[in-house]
Amino acid sequence: MNDTQKQALAAYLIALGDDELILGHRDSEWAGHAPILEEDIAFANLALDEIGHAVVWYELASDATGENPETHPNHLAYFRDVHDFRCVQMVELPKGDWAYTIVRQYLFDVAERIRLTALAQSNYPPLAEAAGKIKGEELYHLRHSAAWVKRLGLGTAESNIRMQHALNELWALAHQLFMPLPGENDLTPDDIVPVSANLLPEWEAVVRTAFAEADLTPPAANTSPSRDRSVHTPYLIDLVTEMQKVARLDPDATW
Repeated sequence: MNDTQKQALAAYLIALGDDELILGHRDSEWAGHAPILEEDIAFANLALDEIGHAVVWYELASDATGENPETHPNHLAYFRDVHDFRCVQMVELPKGDWAYTIVRQYLFDVAERIRLTALAQSNYPPLAEAAGKIKGEELYHLRHSAAWVKRLGLGTAESNIRMQHALNELWALAHQLFMPLPGENDLTPDDIVPVSANLLPEWEAVVRTAFAEADLTPPAANTSPSRDRSVHTPYLIDLVTEMQKVARLDPDATW
């Protein structure tokens, strides 16, 4: 890759890492609060996986830019300004009730599975290798969230209503996952990353089928409120402040 593509790849990977890190943080908020003990354990592990995958993407971004300290994984997670994060708005939102968390996780898991399948075919070997590894781990996330979608959609009248409400709120936001990521346009001509918009039809087919089987209906509107990943909800400020608090108490500490 040329220097322009290296910088573009770093921007792309940081955005992917931000999605994982922030979603992992939100998932971790269920520790001690999940509806059953098994889910306390399951969601804690799921959160750790998401954060671990963020580290993989951040490390690849750091490798692409060489010795730049601003792309070191610890700097990216703990010392960036909140306005420099490039996650989608959907992962920033509060965890809500259990139905809300499950719908968000499922929408994200399907999108990630499809993107990882494409990235595993990347012409950049380190990226293809990392995507292949993460894809195997994400399979279990998808199975877990898909099972809960059916369980709650076909459960009680109350659980179905809550799931439908969550789907109505999250559907449009989920489409931001298929808008161009930072740096994408410099990478797609050489098949280093896929065109994000090309992943949307498969995602729609998969999730619409699953929701229909769970007696749930996506709303007609599917336009994301913002195409720009630099535009965030107010919730991200509180989340990042909390996440970075300990590290910023002693920036020179060795962890």
